[in-house]
Amino acid sequence: MSEEATVEELAKELSSYLDTSRINQVRRAYYYAEQAHEGQMRKSGDRYITHPLAVAHILAELRLDHQSLMAAMLHDVIEDTGIPKDALTEQFGEDVAELVDGVSKLTQIEFRSRAEAQAENFQKMTLAMAKDIRVILVKLADRLHNMRTLGPMPYEKRQRIATETLDIYAPIANRLGMHAISTELEDLGFSSLYPMRSKYISKAVDKLRGSHREIIDEIRGKLQEKLEERGLPGRIQGREKHLNSIYNKMKFKQKSFHEIMDVYAFRIITDTEDDCYRILGAVHSLYKPLPGRFKDYIAMPKANGYQSLHTTLFGMHVNIEIQIRTEEMEHIANNGIAAHWMYKTDDSGVTNINQSRVDRWVKGLMEMRERADDSMEFIEHVKVDLFPDEIYVFTPKGRIMELPSGATSVDFAYAIHTDIGNAAVACRINRNLASLSQPLQSGQTVEIITAPGAKPNPAWLSFVVTGKARSSIRHVLKTRKRAESIELGRTLLKKSLKGFGAKLADISDAQKQAVVNHNQVNSFDDLIGDIGLGNRMAYLVARQLVSGNEALDGPANLENVEVDKQGAVTIRGTEGMLVRFANCCKPIPGDPVVGMMDSGNGMVIHSDTCSRLPEDDEGRARLTHLKWAKDITDEFSVELRVELERQRGVIAEMANAVAMADGNIERINVEEQNAKFGIVSLVVHVNGRKHLARVMRRVRNIRAVTHISRVRH
Repeated sequence: MSEEATVEELAKELSSYLDTSRINQVRRAYYYAEQAHEGQMRKSGDRYITHPLAVAHILAELRLDHQSLMAAMLHDVIEDTGIPKDALTEQFGEDVAELVDGVSKLTQIEFRSRAEAQAENFQKMTLAMAKDIRVILVKLADRLHNMRTLGPMPYEKRQRIATETLDIYAPIANRLGMHAISTELEDLGFSSLYPMRSKYISKAVDKLRGSHREIIDEIRGKLQEKLEERGLPGRIQGREKHLNSIYNKMKFKQKSFHEIMDVYAFRIITDTEDDCYRILGAVHSLYKPLPGRFKDYIAMPKANGYQSLHTTLFGMHVNIEIQIRTEEMEHIANNGIAAHWMYKTDDSGVTNINQSRVDRWVKGLMEMRERADDSMEFIEHVKVDLFPDEIYVFTPKGRIMELPSGATSVDFAYAIHTDIGNAAVACRINRNLASLSQPLQSGQTVEIITAPGAKPNPAWLSFVVTGKARSSIRHVLKTRKRAESIELGRTLLKKSLKGFGAKLADISDAQKQAVVNHNQVNSFDDLIGDIGLGNRMAYLVARQLVSGNEALDGPANLENVEVDKQGAVTIRGTEGMLVRFANCCKPIPGDPVVGMMDSGNGMVIHSDTCSRLPEDDEGRARLTHLKWAKDITDEFSVELRVELERQRGVIAEMANAVAMADGNIERINVEEQNAKFGIVSLVVHVNGRKHLARVMRRVRNIRAVTHISRVRH
């Protein structure tokens, strides 16, 4: 059969939804491409033009607009024949040329197994999708035809293309709601990567289907009878289980083949939404529904626009899974975003909702892209987004939010708006105060309580699951850490300069620049930021700054920090991310303290008698002398060791004594005891040495207490 016949066949298919002038434009694009690819062959030995034509056929099945079809015809022209983009603009207009250019750029992207390269390319892909979502539709059709004709390719290339299809393209098709393309890509990818497993599962499925034929026919008959009895329109289809999904369930959910296949799946397609709910009532009267297995995706569509009722029934000693949907829902379930072009009428709200969901998703991707420091971080966020098992929760005003399963209130807060996430301090779930880290369940109403000036907590990173929350928190923490490291670094540098009898304000910009160049950093801020992080010594940088260029080759939220006349740095206790109190000696205000730099993490404050501090003079010289500010109101935890005679009520008496001295108890532990004596470890919160003395005095006054001391590890 000649190609002309095929292009005419395509034209005939297009005539069902496009007018003649548009079909002629598609025809023109075909002849242009045919000429451009003249003499080129595919690996299979077919003329090259058969590929663009097949891609156009796939898009015609989706009933895509004429520009997408023209781009399908021309999608390899820029890449393979050296015809520039301008020539296409001249011939077919700006939109088509842009689409072709977008698809060509995606074609150049190779998602190698090297994660770095893959991540960067995924970013490029996001940009292309953000410009015009049709680019990815043409690319998906191109990939689908390539997967259908993968046979003649060399083994390595087949493996690479199949892996890329399963990792990137099938999930994107799924995210765009294009179920038919997504499952075909998955099954083709699976059989290409694992031909033996695919053959084995396929054989087992056929065998099982044969032996179950009678039960399937009987259930279908009963369902049909019930619908007719109630006068409900609906066609009943059996649903096939896809090889790739069977394999994944066996592999990841540890289910046996028979467990998966012992479910009989049917889909009932009807006329209206009302009919869907009536049919649901009818099937529930026929067989008992299984509790907890009913899902109403009509009232609450999935993130990609999917709508359907799902229910599982128990009848004839087997489980029967049923999906109920309208014709339009069926079309949208299979073709997703592509259905948008088919129903491009203003009276159909569904597709506009669908379109806005996709726009929102692409916009979300763009936001994440801007926030991520590197492409690896970006793809890590996106992977979560591409494989969602959604839960649905409500805002207090009744708006539905879709989140991946396992999402917490912090994820919810960021899904509403970055600023709400950043300022979240607590949440109410179904009107009750709850922990921010508690995983949400479908159907809950979640309210976020914010406070002005609140900041994200680094601990949130251990429980958030959405890319948006993770990237936003990291972004804020990085910015904060940098600001604090510069502040602390400047304070430490000023102190060191004081030792040389110099002031930072007196050092010339030229000298600063010379030191910056010598240390191979980008700016003076980077240099002092490194000091604050503990990656450079303030003393060495100070020496370089005061000693002129010839001596450069010598050896290699903290607004509350200030330097006093003796050169000691004052601390207030509310030190932010870069000043931490050592766990070994738990210093409190009033204790003599020193600061020790911890590479990359800033300063750790130790009591100056702590056994962890360096003994030698050189090590001691690196420590920063600190003094406490006068008006500290923060609480610090201190461990006390109390020896006491055992008697009834003594622990309660001790707790009372601490409370009388305005102390807070963090925990009480009975370390060891015999019939007469006991030793108790008591961790209390105090705001300084004087307060601690008051607490200890109160506890010491209890008659049963024989000894009390402060514990330093």
